[in-house]
Amino acid sequence: MTDATPDPYTVRQGEAHSPPSNFAGRIRYLGPSLIVTGAVIGSGELVLTTSLGAAAGWALLWWLLLSCWCKSLVQAELARYTIVSGDTYLRAINRLPGRIWHISWPIWLGLMAYIPGTMGLGGIIGGAGQSLSFLASLGDISIDGVLCTGIIAVSCSLILSTGSYRWLESVMLPLVITFTIATLVCSIAMQFTDFRVSVPEIVDGLKPDWALFVSFAALALAAYGYTGTTSGDISAYTYWCIEKGYPSFVGSDRSSPDWEAHARGWMKVMHTDVWLALLIVTCATIPYYILGAGVLNKMGITPEGNDATIGALSNIFTQTLGGWAVWLFSIGAFFILFSTVLSGVGAGGRTIPDYLIEMKFIERSNLRLRRLIIRWYLGCLPLVAFLIYLFIPNFVVLIMIGGLTSALFLPIQSGGTLWLQAKNMDPRIRPGPLIHYGLWGIFLFELVMAAFVIWFVVLGPLRS
Repeated sequence: MTDATPDPYTVRQGEAHSPPSNFAGRIRYLGPSLIVTGAVIGSGELVLTTSLGAAAGWALLWWLLLSCWCKSLVQAELARYTIVSGDTYLRAINRLPGRIWHISWPIWLGLMAYIPGTMGLGGIIGGAGQSLSFLASLGDISIDGVLCTGIIAVSCSLILSTGSYRWLESVMLPLVITFTIATLVCSIAMQFTDFRVSVPEIVDGLKPDWALFVSFAALALAAYGYTGTTSGDISAYTYWCIEKGYPSFVGSDRSSPDWEAHARGWMKVMHTDVWLALLIVTCATIPYYILGAGVLNKMGITPEGNDATIGALSNIFTQTLGGWAVWLFSIGAFFILFSTVLSGVGAGGRTIPDYLIEMKFIERSNLRLRRLIIRWYLGCLPLVAFLIYLFIPNFVVLIMIGGLTSALFLPIQSGGTLWLQAKNMDPRIRPGPLIHYGLWGIFLFELVMAAFVIWFVVLGPLRS
């Protein structure tokens, strides 16, 4: 059975029009990256980035900057392909060479990585549960962290399964932004305490030290995978761009004399969207590392253990703003983790029907079935993630597993983008040499990082 409603994930005819001609006009069409930013600013920043700073001090500041910046270029260039082709992420990935039973190998690999990827979500839900338990303890109310995690999982399931959770995201986004601004204020206030940082420390932190990197490889690689724009955010961005209408605004008639100008104009809109989000993400991520290195490392505190981690992390607020800030931290930590669950699951739900479509299980035209699958998936996934947390009740470990899984998929995305642009993109709007070679550099770098993940997790020290 088909649905008369237009497919929201394809190029819609009759919507092509000229792009805005100036920056003020482009601002009116921004939005997809702001949705992704709601998912980006979350567990990776609060838990992994702060923990890495606490463990390594200033020595890996360069690594965090690299993590924030280089993945956004892949995001922008994959979106360049999406805007021209109208392909969603999985539709594009299934065009890559190397098929097993008519399905491209990265899709099979993605299915294999589903469980470790979902383990990361279990960690985020578990972290939200622990933050809720910590918040309750401040009011002399004792609630077990596992019980709090179960309450959050059920709440997320009910909210997401209704399909009407956008209003809640619109309420929570200002709270997340407020908490992020508070973290930035803390990093500034740190300069007026005993934890102030000197210029030489910052300079040393910008010098790559690979020997020290190896000492903290697991945490550093997990932070790379789960901070800034993650592999999941990169894939989700293609769906948001199509929903926003960018490919439809360009139009599919490539013989039109205006097509190239339209395509380039809408790419400027998309690039503005991506770079604005990159600025926000950088300003939101680096303060966590600064506070981890400047406060926790100097105190000799490394967040460890399921119950003690949130309490240890709260020092980044209490040691810079005062004891009262423990309330600000605990409330903010809960909302930032809770919103990450909603944003992450909401975006991930869009890929499930695409998996089934590319594997020929359902027809792309059956929009009613696709919406039903999304609804059920969104309702079930938080509960599945909670069950994973029950088996492995350490949210930091689970978040690290999710981050390492994300790191493994980053070279597939950058390499796939290079192939799609070379083979499937109109040569008139391919990127220039600087961006092209930059993308190649990122691909090779991420390939090495993926090899590090395999070595440390599968073959090396972390296996034990």
